[in-house]
Amino acid sequence: MKKRSPKYTEALTKFDVNRNYSVSESLDVVKSISFAKFDETIDVAFKLGIDPRHADQMVRGALVMPAGTGKEVKILVIASGEKIKEAEDAGADYVGGEDMITKISGGWLEFDRVIATPDMMGKIGKVARVLGPRGLMPNPKLGTVTTDIEKAVKEQKSGKVEYRADKTGIVHVPIGKKSFENDRLLQNFKAIISAIMRAKPAASKGVYVKSLTVSSTMSPGVAVDAQEAMMNYN
Repeated sequence: MKKRSPKYTEALTKFDVNRNYSVSESLDVVKSISFAKFDETIDVAFKLGIDPRHADQMVRGALVMPAGTGKEVKILVIASGEKIKEAEDAGADYVGGEDMITKISGGWLEFDRVIATPDMMGKIGKVARVLGPRGLMPNPKLGTVTTDIEKAVKEQKSGKVEYRADKTGIVHVPIGKKSFENDRLLQNFKAIISAIMRAKPAASKGVYVKSLTVSSTMSPGVAVDAQEAMMNYN
């Protein structure tokens, strides 16, 4: 059995672990029980009725959070020609071509997102084994392989998040910081639940959203009434 810290154990006594709270209530509870000294991230976990072992049941996507995420994201753009200047003007933190691929091969990973132009993807394949397991490999479905570099960089800087079901069918998505007003967190919650519902695979049968949990970086999870959430926020 996993050992919990005294503060975590104390937090469990401050709310009803057997109750399904409304979305708004769950945010209030999480804020009241969080105990870390830093500005924790608020996270929503969706337990979905899918089998991710089958490609036609995978849930994956990306969206720009309307109220931002509160996180500073470092963007690497791998491009060539005039697209390098476009990336620099758009505010990318690191910009280059094959030189960046060489740096990654040498162990450099001081970035949070990678955006690439289509012509560079063949060369980026050399570091796919480095980027892939870390969720950093550019992907056209997520908008990170594109010729519109300016748009891609600005989306990432303004709070674009990616989500993907893990092998157990759970999707974790950050919706902001503990310091956010609840209105901002609720805006983001509505955006992600709408995205998750739109992403429902046709092959998924039965109950799609089995459960919802809200937590902060260090806090216990607070169960959310999934029916209420889908009725009021989808």
